[in-house]
Amino acid sequence: MAALNLNMLTENASRLGMRLQETLSEHTRDLAIARGTGSAYLDNPEEKVKNIAKQLDSNSDREKLEAMKRLIALISRGRNVSEFFAQVVKNVASHNLEIRKLVYIYLLRYAEQEPDLALLSINTFQKDLSDPNPLIRAMALRVLSGIKVPMIGSIVVLAIKKCAADISPYVRKAAALAIPKIYHLDSTHQPELINIICTLLKDQSPLSIGSVAVAFEAVCPTRLDLLHQHYRRLCRTLIDVDEWGQVDLLNLLIRYARVMLPRPIPSNESGSNTQFEVDSDLRLLLTSAEPLFQSQNPAVVLAVARVFYYLGPPTDLPKIVPPLLRLLHVSSEVERVILTNLVLISSTVSDVLAKSYTHLLVRADDSRQVKKNKIQLLRSVVNADNYTSLLREFICYADDADDDLVADSIQAIGYIARIVPESTQQCLTALMSFIQSKHDVIVTNAVLVLKSLVQIRMQQQQSIIALGGLPPQTFSPLDIISRLARRIDELRHPKARACVVWLVGQYAASLPTTENGHTPLGPEGIAPWAPDVLRKMAKSFQQEASHVKLQIITLAAKLLVLNPSDRTIGLLNRYIFSLARYDLDYDVRDRGRTLSALLAGVNANIYGENDDAHEDVGGVVLRREQVRVVLFEGKSNPAEDVAKDAEDDHGRFGSLAAITGRWTGSDNYLPDWLEEGTESSLRDSEADMPQVLAYTSQSSTAARSIAGPAASRASPVILTPTGRASPAGSIVRQEGTKAAYMDLDKFYEDTEETEESEESGSEGDDDSDEEEDEEASGEEEDAAARSPGGGSESSGDEDESEDDSADENSHLQGTTR
Repeated sequence: MAALNLNMLTENASRLGMRLQETLSEHTRDLAIARGTGSAYLDNPEEKVKNIAKQLDSNSDREKLEAMKRLIALISRGRNVSEFFAQVVKNVASHNLEIRKLVYIYLLRYAEQEPDLALLSINTFQKDLSDPNPLIRAMALRVLSGIKVPMIGSIVVLAIKKCAADISPYVRKAAALAIPKIYHLDSTHQPELINIICTLLKDQSPLSIGSVAVAFEAVCPTRLDLLHQHYRRLCRTLIDVDEWGQVDLLNLLIRYARVMLPRPIPSNESGSNTQFEVDSDLRLLLTSAEPLFQSQNPAVVLAVARVFYYLGPPTDLPKIVPPLLRLLHVSSEVERVILTNLVLISSTVSDVLAKSYTHLLVRADDSRQVKKNKIQLLRSVVNADNYTSLLREFICYADDADDDLVADSIQAIGYIARIVPESTQQCLTALMSFIQSKHDVIVTNAVLVLKSLVQIRMQQQQSIIALGGLPPQTFSPLDIISRLARRIDELRHPKARACVVWLVGQYAASLPTTENGHTPLGPEGIAPWAPDVLRKMAKSFQQEASHVKLQIITLAAKLLVLNPSDRTIGLLNRYIFSLARYDLDYDVRDRGRTLSALLAGVNANIYGENDDAHEDVGGVVLRREQVRVVLFEGKSNPAEDVAKDAEDDHGRFGSLAAITGRWTGSDNYLPDWLEEGTESSLRDSEADMPQVLAYTSQSSTAARSIAGPAASRASPVILTPTGRASPAGSIVRQEGTKAAYMDLDKFYEDTEETEESEESGSEGDDDSDEEEDEEASGEEEDAAARSPGGGSESSGDEDESEDDSADENSHLQGTTR
């Protein structure tokens, strides 16, 4: 018998050891799979791919999970694994959550290719909509709405409607995200989807409200009237919504405010600072959105800045600059987006940006677009206080290897000279030094800027002289022209040479004066440096670019009009017009033919006396004075930097159109403000109604029943010296009761007396209570017999008297305990 028991123990021990060994090896294998990287599933030889179908049909969850991971890895590599669709659909009802997730991903990928097999899993997804786990319910709806089969549209709508009333906010969020999918699949379900959106708008949870805003924009973006009852609650809930939901909700509320709320208008109050009248609902939105400036998400900060820029009064605009400048150090991509949007509003917030211009200085590692935006922003913040620092920055940027940055920097120097008169001499010194540079880009842009400065200053001097004043002696434009004329051989860029030739011809009639007041020697009525420039340009006429040739022909015609009797100028004109007559460029030939006909009244033999090819075309011949007006007068003013009207951009700030330069379907195009907003009563809801407390007369018994045990709780005993006032907040002694405040000796004496009186009177009280009850009942019967309504009053009086006496007794007991 003992041997038999020993054999059984040995056999059981061996079985237990084998079981432990199998369990340990199984867990070790799972641990090795968990520790392994995902790259192990990317190495899929053909043998393992063929084994996937067998693994999917296995009874082991571990085998199924490994097979699904390999399928997802093959999908990520772009391989078509739709052949396993039938085996995967079988595992859609697996109890393993990880397997079910991977099955859902697989079905989303191949449901369109296998619609018939995908429809087999619809019943399983509908069952999962009632699963106790909210994650399973949400995932089932996500997959069901992702199967793009039009025939199941009605089923999906019913599933969305069911999940929209789910108790879990996560499931309601999934329902809101499924609405745009089914709408794009079949737009005939729009009325039903709008009803579902109205239901979701009543959701009190901030988790799903951002997704509801996305669904609203996709299905019914023009039905802003549906938001009337929910507007104020949405504003208050804004702070608790998730980050990307805040962006969508803010864009929706901006459109609502522009259409339904009145625009802030200046008040009639007189003062240095203009005050604006802001609607209470609009102020609610601004107040609710302002804390989001501290968000870590750049998209949220930009959305809030968009709210204040398009909805807030001008006095609130400075609030948007510091949060945007904080985002410049997040990443290079965010920096470019923020700078592009700051350029759009730079003219409006230039005073605030000027205080923080150091954040906008160009760095060597900035991209080309970032450098360009920073130069534009630095130009917009130039004022009399910071122009010296910015001028040094622009001079430094002119030596950069980027040609676009060099051009923008030199143009910015000219902008400073126009905006700040005190900086004119410094800017001219810098520009004249650029002319001596060996780089054509620097020289060309310097000449272009000098041309615009000279033209502007000459017009200013002419207008001042016409009004009888004296022009300022900051710098002489003619001195700059003379210096450029003497250095024209050093200018190699065609555009720069054309600018100098134009300047020489346009202002050749302005005779400069020396310090002694004498006019330099030269042809009569012509500046001394003009004929020399014409001589040099005539010598190199054939090698010049086309637009330089056009300016040379115009220069020759102007000098001939100013002094037609000068023999040298006449010969130079004959030579230049003869070359232009046979030039290869038709624009040059047309310009020469036009000006030769115009100069017929000044010099009829401009091509020479022996020119047989010249034909007299007839027509009106203009006199010299008339030709001078045609050539010198009526020139357009130089182009100035005109700021774009920020009010007509229709929401470009903060949108994708600010980056791409064109409107897209995802942008929120803002409508114009209405003359008057809708009535504020439309936005009233039950939560906004003031709660009125109803006060009704109650008997003392009802009041004590409502008060509960707190009213009958014994009051604390507070001992104070006799004759002094009681502490603050203590119980006030009533008339007819014992003093609640006494010294210690009297307190013990009164306590002993009270206990003796209670013991002696307890028996008598019981007998008297019974007699009183019998008498009261008899009186009530008599009173009821005499008058039907009198019984209740008498009983009520007796109850009140008994309650009052009970209150006095309880108060006496509370003071003595």
